[in-house]
Amino acid sequence: MQTTPPNRRQPLREVAAGLSRKIQRFATSLLPVDAGRRGDCNRCGACCKLPYPCPFLRYDAGGLSSCAVYHARPPSCRKYPRTASENLTPATCGYYFVDVTEIGRAQPATEQIGG
Repeated sequence: MQTTPPNRRQPLREVAAGLSRKIQRFATSLLPVDAGRRGDCNRCGACCKLPYPCPFLRYDAGGLSSCAVYHARPPSCRKYPRTASENLTPATCGYYFVDVTEIGRAQPATEQIGG
């Protein structure tokens, strides 16, 4: 017996997939942020729409986003993007990642003193 009308099956799958991603983001938010994360939030708001727009997302007159519960926001919001592989909005995000193993290997430039 079919309980869900055929035209509603796809939206329910999308909602389930979205909830699954939210649960995954929450679980991974308990892990530390990658040491190679650099940059700052540029207030684009793109991450606040993953997978659905956050109810606390606000925009000012200049089009910059802000969080209505910024000081009480959940860990998944505080730490996004936690790693480069978790950054779903690299084209717009102000954060980027560097390879910290390469930073320690860089050789300092030597200067020749005297003549």
